[in-house]
Amino acid sequence: RLYEKLTPLLQGDDFKLLQELELPLIEVLVEMELHGMKLDKSHLQKLSQLIQQKLEEQQKEIYSLAGEEFNINSPKQLSVILFEKLELPVIKKTKSGYSTDVSVLEQLASEHDLPDVILTYRQLVKLKSTYVDALQDDIFSKTGRVHTSFNQTIAATGRLSSSNPNLQNIPIRTEMGRGIRKAFVVEGNNYLLSADYSQVELRVLAHLSEDEALVEAFQMGEDIHTRTACETFGTSPERLDAEARRMAKAVNFGIVYGLSAFGLSRQLKIYPKDAKKFIDQYFALYKKVKVYMEETVAQAKEVGYTLTIMNRKRYLPDLKSQNRQVRESAERIAINSPVQGSAADLIKLAMIQLTEQIRKQKLKSRMILQVHDELVFECPDNEEQKMRALVKKEMEEVVPLKVPLVVDIGWGKNWNTAH
Repeated sequence: RLYEKLTPLLQGDDFKLLQELELPLIEVLVEMELHGMKLDKSHLQKLSQLIQQKLEEQQKEIYSLAGEEFNINSPKQLSVILFEKLELPVIKKTKSGYSTDVSVLEQLASEHDLPDVILTYRQLVKLKSTYVDALQDDIFSKTGRVHTSFNQTIAATGRLSSSNPNLQNIPIRTEMGRGIRKAFVVEGNNYLLSADYSQVELRVLAHLSEDEALVEAFQMGEDIHTRTACETFGTSPERLDAEARRMAKAVNFGIVYGLSAFGLSRQLKIYPKDAKKFIDQYFALYKKVKVYMEETVAQAKEVGYTLTIMNRKRYLPDLKSQNRQVRESAERIAINSPVQGSAADLIKLAMIQLTEQIRKQKLKSRMILQVHDELVFECPDNEEQKMRALVKKEMEEVVPLKVPLVVDIGWGKNWNTAH
C-alpha cells in the first residue's frame, strides 16, 4: 500500500538512487545475512577468562591506589574517593554530584594514577560484556555462525549499520580488541579476504573540493598526513617525528567532521589557540577546502539539503534554527554528509558490482561483511589470486574520481590476520 502511494513521489535522481543502488543492494545484503560469519566459540571463552583475570588484577590495583575497597562500578562511590578522599580537582558537576565520565577521568589522569587504571578497568568490562560474552550468545546453533542484520535506512548519511550483533564496532586499536577479531574465522580450506578503502573520505573531499594541493598529493601517491605535517611544521619527511604526523592526521580527519579549535585542542591535549593555529594553517595549505565547506553550507541553507556523488539528499532544517548550537551542529553535518555519504554510495555500488562479477565468473567466494570502508569475503584458497585482482579492480574503479581510489587487501585465516 505504501509502494502505490510513495512511488509517484519519487522522481529523477531520487528514483534513480532507489532503482540503481538501494533496491539491488537488498539482494546482496540478504545473501550476506543468510551466509553469516563463522565464530570460534572456544576462543571467546578463553578470552573471557583472560579478561576476568585482568579485571581481578585491576581491581586489586584500584583498591591499593584508593586505600580502601569500594564499588568501582558506582559513580557515587568513585566520586567520593576521587574528590573527597584524594581531593582531586572537580572538573564537571552533575545533578546528583560530581561527574566521573571518560573526559573527566582523562583530565584527572595527569594528577593521579587512579583515574587511568579506572579507565582501563571500564574498557575491559565493556569489552567482556558487549563483545566477548554477548557474541557467544549470538551464535546461531544450526550454522555455528553469527548472522547480523544490515540496516539500510538508519544512518542519515546513507551508511549501512549493523545490529544483532553489531559487527561494525568491534574494536581494533587495542590488543584485547584484536583478540576479539581473531574469533571471526573460516570453515575448511577457506580464507578471509579483507579489502579496505584507504582514506576514502579524504579522497572524496579532494574530489568534491577540487583543491589543487590535496588532489595533487593523492595523484602523486603521497602520504597525506605526512604532507600536511611537513607543510604545517615547515619540515621535510625525513625529519618529521611521529607526534607531528599524529597531529596532522587528527586535523586532516577532523576537518571532514567540521572539527572546532576547541574540539581539536581536547583531542590533542593542546591549548585552543594552538589548535586554532593548526586549523588556520590547514586552510592556508588547502584553500579550496575552506571555500568548498562554506559553499556547501550556503547551498544547503538555500535548498534545505545536501547531496552526495549519487545525489542522495540529506535534509537539514536546523540550518535555519535560531539556536546557535543547534545551527552550528547542522552546519557541521552539512559539511560532513556529502563526504561520508559519497563514500557510502561508492562502497554500496562496489558491493553490487562485485556480487554480480562473482556470480558471472562462477566463483565460490562470498561477500560476508561490510564495515563502512571495508568489505570482507570468505574465499576458497584456490581463488585467492582471482579474488585479489577482482576486488581491487571493482572497488578502485567503481566511480571515476579526480583522485585515485586505493584499496588495501589482506588475506588470512581469521579477521585479525586478514585486516
